[in-house]
Amino acid sequence: MLSVLTGSRVAMSAPCGLICTAARRFARQSPAAAPQCRRLLGPGSSNRRNMSSKKQTDHLERTASNYRQNALYPAQVCGIVTESETVKRLRIAVHPDFSFKAGQWVDFFIPGVEKVGGFSMCSSPGLLQREGVVELAIKYAKHPPAHWVHTVCAVGSRVAMRVGGDFYFDPLPSGPAVDLLLVAGGVGINPLYSILLHTSDLLRLNQSSAGRHFNIGSAHLCYSAKNTQELLFESSIIEKCGEFPNKFTCNFHVTQQRAGVEPHLQPFVKSGRITAEELQANLDPQRTLCYLCGPPPMIEAISKTLMDLGLPKDRILFEKWW
Repeated sequence: MLSVLTGSRVAMSAPCGLICTAARRFARQSPAAAPQCRRLLGPGSSNRRNMSSKKQTDHLERTASNYRQNALYPAQVCGIVTESETVKRLRIAVHPDFSFKAGQWVDFFIPGVEKVGGFSMCSSPGLLQREGVVELAIKYAKHPPAHWVHTVCAVGSRVAMRVGGDFYFDPLPSGPAVDLLLVAGGVGINPLYSILLHTSDLLRLNQSSAGRHFNIGSAHLCYSAKNTQELLFESSIIEKCGEFPNKFTCNFHVTQQRAGVEPHLQPFVKSGRITAEELQANLDPQRTLCYLCGPPPMIEAISKTLMDLGLPKDRILFEKWW
């Protein structure tokens, strides 16, 4: 039994077993997705050039040059949480062979929906290992996959997923020391939140007697949204900063705040956009890796500022949130 979340942060108990049916069964349930499933499962599935056909969706076109796994795994929605007025978080039970790295996304196949979604994981690989589930936070949109999540998706809905993406944090034990600068805009927080959770899992491993040590330095999160109501995972992020006060810090930047800021958020909220001064204060060109995810104009502006501040281009990793 896994806890199932429905509605606005309300938990109820319901069965949520791992999905062990084959991907071919999913293909039979979803005629629109069947040709893509057969390509993935067939002999030519390793050739990513197949993704350049006229039938590919916007997400597949944008990510055609990115790494993606060959395997397509069936999965089942086992929880739904309302994160904000526009964002729902899905808790999804996955096949035992499913795996991902913090920061990666999934191709999201829905029975009866021709378009393929592309959503970043907002959970850690550690949660997958512990509970056999992953989580996706999806903003409302008219794009068919997102629209399905907000209007049709229910606990028990079956989908299929394939992992992809070159944007991830996966350090090796005893690897070189690294500081993280995480810069997010809007729902671009999803992969960075996954990285933050993964980092906290690694720090706990360091504290245990597991015999492994990860050279994790500091991690600073700059997170920009229109207002505090649009901030996702803010309470959990603050908790992580409290759990590791010598490792994690964060600032929430709000650009169109009208109402007053809630007391528990006030120490972390700044009015206006992310500044060069804040970036510079959390930057060591020799140790810092910057993970940046947000709208393309934000990525371009922040990347330029970071390079002007001396951070080498190859230490700036970004994922555009279109």
